[in-house]
Amino acid sequence: MKTFVIGIGGVTNGGKTTLAKNLQKRLPNCSVISQDDFFKPESEIDIDENGFLQYDVLEALNMEKMMSAVSCWMENPGSSAGPAALESAQGVPILIIEGFLLFNYKPLDTIWNRSYFLTVPYEECKRRRSTRVYEPPDPPGYFDGHVWPMYLKHRQEMNSITWDIVYLDGTRSEEDLFSQVYEDVKQELEKQNARNILSKACFSPEPQLARVVLALLGCFTLCTLFSKSFIIRKWSHDHDKVCDNTTQMQCSKSSRDGFGPLKGYSEEH
Repeated sequence: MKTFVIGIGGVTNGGKTTLAKNLQKRLPNCSVISQDDFFKPESEIDIDENGFLQYDVLEALNMEKMMSAVSCWMENPGSSAGPAALESAQGVPILIIEGFLLFNYKPLDTIWNRSYFLTVPYEECKRRRSTRVYEPPDPPGYFDGHVWPMYLKHRQEMNSITWDIVYLDGTRSEEDLFSQVYEDVKQELEKQNARNILSKACFSPEPQLARVVLALLGCFTLCTLFSKSFIIRKWSHDHDKVCDNTTQMQCSKSSRDGFGPLKGYSEEH
C-alpha cells in the first residue's frame, strides 16, 4: 500500500509538536509518532564533566524502539479518522514523525516523502525553553552548556544530507506555519495520487482503460511536440524576415556609401 511519511524536525521548543498536531487534525487518515516518547530512563542517561545529563544526543533515545513503531505502522498503516480535507488523496495513509534528531539518524533517511525543519534564533529559543517545565528540570546553565551546543553540532551534521528539506521560520505564527506546510503537503499528496492512478491504469488488466490512458498520454505528447514545433517554425520565420530586412538595409547602405558591387567598376574594364 502506498503511504506518505512526513518528517518534522528542528530546534528544541521550535514548534514541532504543535505543527504536527495541527496537521493531524486536518489531514485525513493521519497518525503521529513523537521522538520525545522514546527517551531512555534517567538512570541510563550519560552525565558529562559539568554534571549535565546528556539528553540532547541520539544515545539518550531508544531509537530501535522508535524504528519498531515506524515499521509496525508501515506494515499496517493507521486509519486515523480525519476530515475530508483532501478528498482526492484520502486513500493514502499519512504518518508524521516529529522530533529534534530525526535527520541525524541514518535508518530514517529513506522513508521521507517530505521533510521540514523548524529554526528559532538563540535568544528566542532560550526564552521559550525557560518557560517549559521538564522532568528532570533543567539545572542552571543547562541550555548554554548542553542544549544549544548540541543543537549546533547536529545542525552542522545535516550539511551532508542529500535530500530536500524545507526550512521553516519558527518565529512565525502557528497559523502561518500550518498554512505553509499544509498547502505544500496537499500538493505533494495530489501529485502522488495522480501518479498512483496513472500507474494503476497503465498496468490495469482492463485493456480498454489502458488504451485510454495511453491515448491521453499520446495526445499530450503530440500537443507538446506540436507546440514546440510551432514555436520553432515561428521563430525561424521571424528570424528569416529579420535577416532579409537586415540584408536589404545593408545592401542599400553599401550602395549609398560606394562600397557596393559597382565600386571601381567602369565599362572600360
